[in-house]
Amino acid sequence: MRNRLRQRFRDHETTYGLWITVETPTITEAAVTLGLDWVCIDMEHGHQDFHEVMNHLRVVRGSETAALVRVPGIELSAIKRALDMGAHGVIVPYARSHAEVETAFSYGRYPPRGIRGVSGDRAVKWGLGARDYLDCADEETLIIPLIETRGAVEAIDAILEVPGLEAIFFGPADMSASYGYLGEWEGPGVAERILEVRAKAEAKGIAAGVMARSVEDSRRRRDQGFRMVGLGADMSLLIRAIRENLDALGHKTPLNLWF
Repeated sequence: MRNRLRQRFRDHETTYGLWITVETPTITEAAVTLGLDWVCIDMEHGHQDFHEVMNHLRVVRGSETAALVRVPGIELSAIKRALDMGAHGVIVPYARSHAEVETAFSYGRYPPRGIRGVSGDRAVKWGLGARDYLDCADEETLIIPLIETRGAVEAIDAILEVPGLEAIFFGPADMSASYGYLGEWEGPGVAERILEVRAKAEAKGIAAGVMARSVEDSRRRRDQGFRMVGLGADMSLLIRAIRENLDALGHKTPLNLWF
């Protein structure tokens, strides 16, 4: 159960990952083979259900790649099921306050801190590894709030005080929308706010993550101090590669990818 991604945060390393939006575990298998530090399996948007998440988690097991699940919301059932299936952590969307982040932690922690129930499922090797898992799960499991609203930015000082918080992740497009710039990746002032929040998190030893939109953007995010750099989403990376090939052949495509 030792969480390799968590150790990399403690070692102040920059980690690189892939956002998984499609159901085929072959995508995650490729990410593991490439040696990526993490994958995030998205259940908030798109069509993936727990059956498909399970297949992605099977591929990761025994590798150096950590598996995170972006759950549909701050929901007890979704968080505990993802963790019981063997995820190294969850990314929780639309976290706007200290209380909401604390609620997410309570769903992902065993008593007395939380209300996660003890199961006999995959995370504990169907009961065969229960003691080893229970001894360290509360420490090793990552609960990562998405900072994607104006409310979260305004409450960030309180959010960063949640005990056990080790990482946050930014959603620039939704943050832009909450400031009145729907359809923009980083509307006026949003890029600066993200960097301000990242610096506050870093000062408290909390890693910050964000999706990059290109190779150049990945370098920029690394140099800005983000310790979780998403290289892209699976389909976006595929489309980007196809577009670059078509553009090189003189066949222009009217694409405007967010990430």
